[in-house]
Amino acid sequence: MTQVRENVQLVEPFREVLQRHGLELRREGTLTLQVNVGLVCDLSCRHCHLEAGPHRVEVMERSIMDAVIDCARRFSFGSIDLTGGTPELVPGIDYLATSLAALTPRLVVRSNLIALDGELGAKLCELYRDLKVALVASLPASNPQQTEAQRGSGVWERSLAVLKRLNGLGYGVEGSSLELDLVSNPAGAFLPTGQKGLEKKFRNDLERKYGITFNTLFSFANVPLGRFRSFLERSGNLEGYLTALAAGFNPCSVAGLMCRSQLSVDWRGRLHDCDFNLAAGLPLAGEPMLISDLMELPAPGTPIAVGDHCYACTAGSGFT
Repeated sequence: MTQVRENVQLVEPFREVLQRHGLELRREGTLTLQVNVGLVCDLSCRHCHLEAGPHRVEVMERSIMDAVIDCARRFSFGSIDLTGGTPELVPGIDYLATSLAALTPRLVVRSNLIALDGELGAKLCELYRDLKVALVASLPASNPQQTEAQRGSGVWERSLAVLKRLNGLGYGVEGSSLELDLVSNPAGAFLPTGQKGLEKKFRNDLERKYGITFNTLFSFANVPLGRFRSFLERSGNLEGYLTALAAGFNPCSVAGLMCRSQLSVDWRGRLHDCDFNLAAGLPLAGEPMLISDLMELPAPGTPIAVGDHCYACTAGSGFT
């Protein structure tokens, strides 16, 4: 339930809108393990649902990394997805990535690009190349003004430098197997524009002006949790934004939601249905569990914990 101050319900509860459409949100087969390695980050983006930033100290310790590796060894995940915060800033991320790459056909790392700048970043880029990691890089916009409005001064040029470095290693280059996808989130309290049109704009702007290429662009709505929710509250936009998300509910998106086939583990080893439920404090299917205690994957049909933040994943094309 979305609550503000005196438990004020701003929109129809997400669980009820599912029922009204004759829908249930239940798990299917678990294909992906998503690993949130911590909240430390070198940016403090306004849209961050986890409130990650330079002031955060939460990172995954080696013992939890080993538990994650053991889990990946016990089960056959088609994909393992490393996220944060900023994975590159977590001590031992090279150990974790190298270990997991040997246990899955597809290892994904989500990067803010800035952490791949500099000498240490260059070494990690080369490691990612050698491991054939698929990179998902956050870039709010294809112009400096919007990007720096969300991420801070100086971020644009550093992001471009890293993208050029990655292109130089073969990432996002036609004919290469090294995948470089971009993710764009709106800078304000509004929903994203159509993904196909935005991808065309990114492709034209980045290649024409800077010679940068990539594989695919994903455009997602910001989730009203963490720092982004605080921004909405301060700016008086929370109710309007939630209303827009709810009005954009697309029942067809429910079947393809990533939480149906994904298991999420945080830096403490706690399990969740997805990274957004992690941020909302909702454990896997409502039952607290550690990854070290997981003896079998959630059975198909297991209910997924939901809240009104789930509207962000079902508006328009949704998070699929």
